[in-house]
Amino acid sequence: MCPSALQWQIHKDEYKNICSQFSFTMLKSDLDKEDGNLEYILAGEGAGSFFYIDKYTGKIYVKQKLDREKKPFYILTAKAINRSTQLPVEPDSEFIIKVRDINDNEPQFLDGPYVATVPEMSPEGTSVTQVTATDADDPSYGNSARLLYSLVEGQPYFSVEPKTGVIRMASEMDRETKDQYLVIIQAKDMVGQPGAFSATATVTINLSDINDNPPEFQQRLYYMSVSEEAPVGTTVGKVFAEDRDIGDNAAMDYFIEADSSDIFNIITNDETQEGIILLKKRVDYESKRRYSIQVKAVNRRIDERFLKEGPFEDTTIVKINVEDADEPPVFTLANYVMEIFEGAMRGTLVGVVTARDPDDDESPVRYSIVHSSHLKRLFSINEHNGAIITTEPLDREIASWHNITVTATETRNPEKISEANVYVQVLDVNDNAPEFPKNYETFVCENAVSGQIIQTISAVDKDDSAEGHHFYFSFAQEDSNSSHFTVKDNQDNTAGIFTGKSGFSRQEQFFFYLPILIQDNGTPPLTSTNTLTVTVCDCDTEVNTFYCRYGAFMYSLGLSTEALVAVLACILIFLVFFLAIVTLRQQQQKKTPFSEKIEEFRENIVSYDDEGGGEEDTEAFDISALRTRTVMRTHKPRKKVASEIQSLYRQSLQVGPDSAIFRQFISEKLEEANTDPSVPPYDSLQTYAFEGTGSLAGSLSSLGSNTSDMDQSYDYLADWGPHFKQLAGLYSSHRTVGD
Repeated sequence: MCPSALQWQIHKDEYKNICSQFSFTMLKSDLDKEDGNLEYILAGEGAGSFFYIDKYTGKIYVKQKLDREKKPFYILTAKAINRSTQLPVEPDSEFIIKVRDINDNEPQFLDGPYVATVPEMSPEGTSVTQVTATDADDPSYGNSARLLYSLVEGQPYFSVEPKTGVIRMASEMDRETKDQYLVIIQAKDMVGQPGAFSATATVTINLSDINDNPPEFQQRLYYMSVSEEAPVGTTVGKVFAEDRDIGDNAAMDYFIEADSSDIFNIITNDETQEGIILLKKRVDYESKRRYSIQVKAVNRRIDERFLKEGPFEDTTIVKINVEDADEPPVFTLANYVMEIFEGAMRGTLVGVVTARDPDDDESPVRYSIVHSSHLKRLFSINEHNGAIITTEPLDREIASWHNITVTATETRNPEKISEANVYVQVLDVNDNAPEFPKNYETFVCENAVSGQIIQTISAVDKDDSAEGHHFYFSFAQEDSNSSHFTVKDNQDNTAGIFTGKSGFSRQEQFFFYLPILIQDNGTPPLTSTNTLTVTVCDCDTEVNTFYCRYGAFMYSLGLSTEALVAVLACILIFLVFFLAIVTLRQQQQKKTPFSEKIEEFRENIVSYDDEGGGEEDTEAFDISALRTRTVMRTHKPRKKVASEIQSLYRQSLQVGPDSAIFRQFISEKLEEANTDPSVPPYDSLQTYAFEGTGSLAGSLSSLGSNTSDMDQSYDYLADWGPHFKQLAGLYSSHRTVGD
């Protein structure tokens, strides 16, 4: 193959209807003599699937349709080999097959459907939104991918730019007329030429609201009514101004103009945009029967672009009629304050309350006092004229103010009742004499000198002095102790008590009773005599008040100092004895646990173990069984007495002497224990163990001898007579069994 023919760039229309025998290009080597010695081979992308080559002629054929949008080009390699030797006759030749585009794809709006919003009344040319379509064809080749936009539906309100797809306002539109539009945009490829593909998209355009409409009342005149009984805050009626705008643009405030704003008030219901007229002050049918008010509605937000068209507000007239009602009596005052001197005699006039029927001045009214169950009735009222009088004298020192509730009731309609508060102040009268504020404890030493102060006194007065209290102190004229003591008025509502002589003797006089005269500055002035008790004390340099108090107490009982010392000594001895008893009881309570609950024992077994005898004794039984057992304080199930004694009886047959007399004695006592109904519910068993008969050491048991240094008797059978008597005596008193 020629070097200049090693590579080709072959264009082929995609999807072109060509048969499999159609050759769109051919490869030929310069060495090809057309004698069939050369063979052409095709390799690379699409070889064998999309393309194949005639191995004899070198012509390349297309096997199936090509899609440029899937693969725009293919890279192939061609070979020429000798058919006989299978060796290449020329180097491999690489070439590219490029698929040429045709218009086989429609435009597509990938972002649809579209929704846009634009303010109402926007000027012409205002941009609303932009739509974009895409075409899969090759934009660099031909016009297959060149799009053109047009407006299918939406005239004359909107327009679209043909090349960009930008939608614009074509005229001003009012949201209140129509607030939503559907616009259809078409996109064509091949610049709209015949045979072009097209696609459409729908754009929903909403008009947003602006405040371009003022509020308007639907009625130019409203009629309302309100009862004169209606309380403050009552809803009189509602007005409504319609605004064609929505949201915040429709929000408005209502106002009341003219002079009726002090009687009525208006508020805005933010949900319904209604104006609610409220009663700000109670109305009176007898005073004024009709009101005419002017109500204004004003937008909260105003667009300055529309102010030239006029103010964004509206007004209406509201006429309100006052309805007559049967009202309760009305007091001339809501609260009355009256005064009366304390101590005024029963029936004294305190004051007068007055009420009238607002509907009819000639209608009679009855008065009464609301008496609380827990308060004493101190006042009464004349039911016809409202005169309040006392029912008993008042005491300012008990209560300086009295609160009374007075009612007024219509005679023709008892259900109509009103109330008023009456506050009665009780004025003070000087009816309480001054007195000591407390009981003074005054002491004087026996060695006191003349002119020594022993007490400072003051006074209190229950009365209320407008100018302030001032008290005067002096001795009563009948005072017989004025030579022993003197009183000095300090002119500050206090006075000092001084000694009038030197030296006092308790033997001569233990107490002095000084009558102190106190006078107040009231009108008229009142005086009182208060007794000051002075106790004489035995002291060195200063008064020992503790000793003086108890000395005075014993003196009042008629006891001397020696008797006082004796009484104190007896008291001290009694305390020591009492503490000793308490200590002894505490020690007695610290006993062993066995002594506290001794009654809980039901079986007490006392064992006396003696030393073993001889070989016969050790051969007969295990001597370890006779060792001392410690009594354990344990709660065990109670055994029957008969079974316990029978067990001991069997042991006695093994341990004790083999004596028929002894066995007979045990049997008799066993029967006696079982049949005796007077014995306690528990048993006390004492066990006596004896050595065997072959022991040479002798018995150590106390049963065999009276003293420890006496000779032991080895003749057990001869000595058992007195032992039986001893055992019988123990058993009769303790139910004791010996074995």
